[in-house]
Amino acid sequence: MDIITTEHLTKSYGRNRGIIDLNLSVGEGEFYGFIGPNGAGKSTTIRTLLGLIHPTSGKASIMNMDVQKNKREILENTGYIPSEAMFYSGTTVSEILNLSAKLRRKNCREESRRLCERLQLDPGQKTDELSLGNRKKVSIVSALQHSPKLYIFDEPTSGLDPLIQKEFFEILKERRAGGATIFLSSHILSEVQRYCSRAAVIREGRLVACGDIADLARTNARRVTLTLPDSTLFLKQLREQAEQTGGHKGVHRGPEIRDLKIEGSSVSFLYQGDMKELVEFLTQIAFTDITITEPDLNEIFMHFYE
Repeated sequence: MDIITTEHLTKSYGRNRGIIDLNLSVGEGEFYGFIGPNGAGKSTTIRTLLGLIHPTSGKASIMNMDVQKNKREILENTGYIPSEAMFYSGTTVSEILNLSAKLRRKNCREESRRLCERLQLDPGQKTDELSLGNRKKVSIVSALQHSPKLYIFDEPTSGLDPLIQKEFFEILKERRAGGATIFLSSHILSEVQRYCSRAAVIREGRLVACGDIADLARTNARRVTLTLPDSTLFLKQLREQAEQTGGHKGVHRGPEIRDLKIEGSSVSFLYQGDMKELVEFLTQIAFTDITITEPDLNEIFMHFYE
């Protein structure tokens, strides 16, 4: 059964871009990643899913309930972490957590205490004095303490130190083992690769890819690193090749090189194409050493963003 479903979901802000024609499906018990750079439309999607803003067109459902008609029931059974957290001035952490529990009409005192201990959060601290990381911890406890069926998180680890991040994901793994569904929005690809089984990639308001993490990461791209006597000569050869082929329509331009990095005598670039073509090009280069490896996940996903 799908817990989250969208059909041609669109949110327009007039001339400003929102989200366009999104079709998503997240199955029950999944740990699902929602990947995109800042400004891609992740937060707009989440706020629309939670009924916090109205879609321009299309529709969305959570737990088989319409996100606009059944907003109250959905929010009662959902744990939401916004990308930025703000609290009432003059309150304490415990007061915010108690308010969150009362809004859902649940007694969460014991679970709240356990979560505060695991995340090293002081319930007696005043919210006006909280650091970014501690504000995020309050959001996490508020989202987790009522043990909902669905968790929707918008950049949940920003501001958390590495040890707390590790503990946070340990808690999520426990919740998923108990049958919960997790929808994780992030621009940190390593998080998605480590914990999610499926993901969607959003770029400029549109979905550009959906599927299993292993399938999305599969590519014939390679990271090529050369050790050269003179890196400036390599750049000159690249320019000459572009000048020789760039002015003639239909002329073969040779291998396309992206993400060029130069550090001293080392030149590194990302290549995706015919390996024979690459070898022919490299025969013109006076290099002393070469390594060819698979790119990391960040590099693999960059072609969805560019």
